[in-house]
Order: sequence, then structure tokens, then C-alpha cells
Amino acid sequence: MTKKNSFSWINCAATALLAYFFTVPFHEFLHFLTYYVYGDKVAYFSAGAVESVGLVNIADLPTFHKIMLAGGSASIINTIIAVVLIIVLLKMKLKPTVRLFLTQLMGAQFVQGIGYFLIGGLFCAGDWGNVFSYFPDDSGLVAVMRIVLSVLGCSGILVLMFLLNHLSYHFIENNSDKADRRNVAFKLHLTVFVSGVIIGTICSLMSPAVKSGYLSLGVCMLFNLMWIPFFWAWLYTWFMVKPPKKSRFKSKLPEKPNYVLWVSAIALILIDIFVFGPGITVNGI
Repeated sequence: MTKKNSFSWINCAATALLAYFFTVPFHEFLHFLTYYVYGDKVAYFSAGAVESVGLVNIADLPTFHKIMLAGGSASIINTIIAVVLIIVLLKMKLKPTVRLFLTQLMGAQFVQGIGYFLIGGLFCAGDWGNVFSYFPDDSGLVAVMRIVLSVLGCSGILVLMFLLNHLSYHFIENNSDKADRRNVAFKLHLTVFVSGVIIGTICSLMSPAVKSGYLSLGVCMLFNLMWIPFFWAWLYTWFMVKPPKKSRFKSKLPEKPNYVLWVSAIALILIDIFVFGPGITVNGI
């Protein structure tokens, strides 16, 4: 069991902040790159949205390229990254801090990918809502895409909750110790949930897309619900899902203070809130 006076919870909180930074701003950076790949330019970049100059007529592009440029590229790439990380976590031997960070990063990437599918499919909102706007409603293609995305999103989120529960036991030495399960899962999963909701809310309130009316605050808050799988993973590991008979324990949560990790995490999150939050004008438009 992890010692009560260890620094493991601070280390977990720091890696959770890093997982957030390398997922959400990275998600927007993928939109940034997509615009330039297709010959467009970026007007501004922010923590919640990226606006293009509009040099490319998206409506004239073939279906796949229309989906990618209109907003689908980021969540698709997030999902691919999450799948790669799942393979790494299940197949490779990793150092404790690396395994901790990659577990949280995998979940965050999965949330930004599959979670976007779910919200886009069900509510026709965000990136995928923008994608759907480029297809005629009477073609039936939008209905098919929404159904497919909703099914993928619902299934994927459920898989993620059980997967995070599975990965919890790589840090739990005694599966029968309910208190240890609760504490490890709290540090491993709930730190990501809290970070995602708090930072997402702050950045939503500061977002230029919200202030300009391009995005509603309600829609931005809706996307914070994507972090819910981490909350359920904590409950699953604690008492809702029967623990495995055979231990998967590989390493303890890192207990020694890691000052470089803490400073890096805080610095990057401050950049996300106070620089990316208000947005950066790129091409003076």
C-alpha cells in the first residue's frame, strides 16, 4: 500500500496536468496543422478553438478531405494515438512515472477522440457539428455519420472505463485491499477528471470563440463531460467492478518528490490558461 505521507498524489496530479496539456491544446494544434496541410492559414489559435483564414473552399473538397479539414482530423488522430498507447501500456515494461503518465495520457487522448465522436454524433456539436454543416441534410449521409459516431462513441467510452479500471491494477499490490484500490484509483484517475473539468471551465470562460459568440458557453461546458470516464474508472476500481483474482501489479505510484515534474506541469498549464486561453492572433485577422 502507498504510504500516506508519500508525494504520490502530487506526482499523479502533476502527470494529470501534463496529460491534459498534451491532449487538449494538442487537439487544437492538430486543427492548426490540418489547415496548413490543406493550404489554408490560421487566423487565431486558442485553448478551445482554432479559426482559419478561409483560403480553401471546404465544400468543394472530396468527402474524406472535407471531413478532415472541417474538423474531424483532430479527434481521429487523438483516437489513433490512444490505441497506440494502449498497446504500449499492455505490452511494454515501463518505469513507474512513465507508466503513470502514459496511462493518464492514453485516457485523455481517448476522451478527446472517442468522446468527441459521442458528443458530435448525439448533439451535432463541436468539430463534428461543423463537419455535418458541409453536407446536405437530405442526402442521408449526415444521419449515417451521426449514428456511426454515436455508436462508436458510446461503445468506446464504456470500453475506456473498463480499460482504465484494468490498468489501475498495474499499481495495486493487494487486490483485496479496498482502501488501497480507492486511493490508487483516486490518484491515478480522479486527478485527471478534476484537472480536465477545472481547466476546461477556466479556458471556456476566457475563450475568444465564446466571447465572440462563435461558440456558446453551454457547448463548451458540454465538452467537459467527456472527462466523466475517469470519474467512473475511480468508482469501478474502488468498489463497482470485482477486482481480478490474479494481481497485475508492476510498480508503485512514484512516491518521491519530483520537482522537475511539478514545475513543468504548473508552467505548461499556466501557459494553457493565460496564453492559449485568451487566444493568439496568428495572421492578424
